[in-house]
Amino acid sequence: MDIIRIILAILLPPLGVFLQVGFGGHFWLNILLTLLGYIPGIVHAVWIIARR
Repeated sequence: MDIIRIILAILLPPLGVFLQVGFGGHFWLNILLTLLGYIPGIVHAVWIIARR
């Protein structure tokens, strides 16, 4: 299941974070990072998924 989340995190970073943690602080932080730059959003999403 983590592989699917990582693929989704690369395509749409907030979706990957949402599937991992739900509507928490990490989700909103990822939305902000994705809006500021797509790459920081991907890095944060993959980090959140790999950490758990």
